[in-house]
Amino acid sequence: MTTFTNTPLPKVGLETFAQAVSNWQKTEGRHHLPWQNTRDPYRIWLSEIMLQQTQVGTVIDYYHRFLKRFPTLADLARASQADVLAYWAGLGYYARARNLHRCAQTVMEQWGGKFPETPEQIATLPGIGRSTAAAIAAFSFGGRAPILDGNVKRVFTRFFGVFGYTGTKAVETELWSIAQAILDHGPRDLDMISYTQGLMDLGATRCTRTKPDCTHCPLTTSCYANLNNAQKALPSARPRKLVPQRECHMLILLHNDNVLLEKRPQTGIWGGLWCLPQFNEFDALENACVNWGVKPSAQSKMATLQHTFTHFKLQITPWWLTVKRIPLAEPNNDYCWQPLNLLADTGLPAPVQKILHGVRQSLLSNNKA
Repeated sequence: MTTFTNTPLPKVGLETFAQAVSNWQKTEGRHHLPWQNTRDPYRIWLSEIMLQQTQVGTVIDYYHRFLKRFPTLADLARASQADVLAYWAGLGYYARARNLHRCAQTVMEQWGGKFPETPEQIATLPGIGRSTAAAIAAFSFGGRAPILDGNVKRVFTRFFGVFGYTGTKAVETELWSIAQAILDHGPRDLDMISYTQGLMDLGATRCTRTKPDCTHCPLTTSCYANLNNAQKALPSARPRKLVPQRECHMLILLHNDNVLLEKRPQTGIWGGLWCLPQFNEFDALENACVNWGVKPSAQSKMATLQHTFTHFKLQITPWWLTVKRIPLAEPNNDYCWQPLNLLADTGLPAPVQKILHGVRQSLLSNNKA
């Protein structure tokens, strides 16, 4: 159990900020995460990509499962994209998985299988931005470069009193300047591993979105938000705007416990994943059904469900039809018939997994009856 003393904390300024964070991390920060016990850039890179837009608790199981299937960077590079997407299915933001695969192939082909070491070199790889590159360099090689993820933005805006939505270019530029200035004024022998991890830990465990634990924060005596009771005001809220609503129809076409799947285009939502055939209009679905020798009816319609993306909400109406013969003479690269009992091995978007799980449960119930 962590213990705290009543010793007054010293004032923290630009020159002492980094050391204060580093010292705190070594005694109070997180040390149990599986990717903290390695300096292998492959494992660190994988964790950093998985942690983008995804919480630690969700990532841990996926991290272990992914490494069991792809234990080395070379294994990942040799794998098919479909295999990589299957092991990513459920984490969302599938462009991360496609870029992960491309990045592994790039390192093998252009860097001789050895991960580059400097933040500038790492940032040239597919799917790796400035902050992620700096984190990989710090954790793998002790590189000295600033990071600026969501947790760090929250720490900086509160400590330095930076107002304005952090998603705007002007505010983000100001925060990057602060991040660089901290390193410029910090000690030359700064432990970059504990400092970088410390920033992440502060945002995740002390300087949280709601109910920040200012009492046990090493920066509290000099924090603008704490001194001015502005924790709720910082970071500034995103300007409110109406979330667009979209609609689509999905076709569940069954044949002898096999379901027809369609490969999504590489770009756009669910890029490269297998999915139920999707149509923006019911007329398009109806026309496709005619080509496949089936006709949707009121009994074919299932309950709608909603899936929320970052920038819009998608209302999905599934239609369930069964055919006695395969309407496609030969599956091509865009379509395949997949056994329902093998869907767990297929990279499917989360709402499609949910729909087909309901279909399987219904079939099992009917068989028992």
